Amino acid sequence: MRYIVVEGVTGVGKRRFARVLGQHLNARLVLEEPEENPFLPLFYEAPERYGFQTQVFFMLSRYRQQQELHQMDLFQEAVVSNYIFERDRIYANLTLGDAEFALYERLAETLSEKIPRPDLVIYLQTTIDHLMRGIKNHGRGYESAITEDYVARLLEAYNHFFFHYATTPLLAVNVSEVDFENHPCDLEDLLAQIKSPPAGTRYYRPARVEAEK
Repeated sequence: MRYIVVEGVTGVGKRRFARVLGQHLNARLVLEEPEENPFLPLFYEAPERYGFQTQVFFMLSRYRQQQELHQMDLFQEAVVSNYIFERDRIYANLTLGDAEFALYERLAETLSEKIPRPDLVIYLQTTIDHLMRGIKNHGRGYESAITEDYVARLLEAYNHFFFHYATTPLLAVNVSEVDFENHPCDLEDLLAQIKSPPAGTRYYRPARVEAEK
């Protein structure tokens, strides 16, 4: 397993989870840096006005990082990232008008031809309340404008996307059932699942939780 991606709705803990995996798998971290997008604070103030600029900036930033991965020898260095290139389409579909989305799709289709595919995508799932707490804990002032309604629509869009996702092997993890701090066995169990031969879509629950049923 050389290239693993952690995905999920903002606030779910992708960055923290990716760091844990990277440490235990001795892998290079490739993390998205939303603070580098100058349009993002403006987007939360006026999404209809700044949606297209925000999404295109993210797409080009991710493309640059993915090109660096494309040039790496992934057989020599393991990589853990906290996004897939396709994720931006979820946000674009929610925020852009028809004409802007059509243009965005043309750009994305052109750029995606040279994007390396992960060996495994880990989709972190949780509740809306968990996501709202995670967003608050980010401490990013511009995110204070994020509403529960927007997060609910985003969560629905993510679930729809990954329900139909078949590009790479997928491991869905309900993070509300995983407790690395109080139950170290959860991490050992999950790492064993990640290291097992990937195939299709799998849904993970800690062995501890299954045993308590």
